[in-house]
Amino acid sequence: MEFEPDKLERAKKRVEELKGFYIHMAVYVVVNVFILVNIYLRTDYFWQWPHFVTLFGWGLGLGFHAAKVFGFNPMFGRKWEERQIQKYIDKDKEEAKKYK
Repeated sequence: MEFEPDKLERAKKRVEELKGFYIHMAVYVVVNVFILVNIYLRTDYFWQWPHFVTLFGWGLGLGFHAAKVFGFNPMFGRKWEERQIQKYIDKDKEEAKKYK
């Protein structure tokens, strides 16, 4: 089975990105379960915001990591990129018409 070197490198990079995300997610789950179980067992007042700061803060970071790995970007998605590219192509065409 032959692969083009460029495609093989991109595939390897993609697999490394996925592996990195899944490791990040596994560590997130294990560490946060450990922290929350310890807080639950050692305190009488579990449902307080400070107990969940790590969970939410790190979860936000994990969400950004997932967005990067899986290509989710609601603000600057593929359609936005296509519109911007088309806008600049049209602008260049208008500029070229001025000099004809």
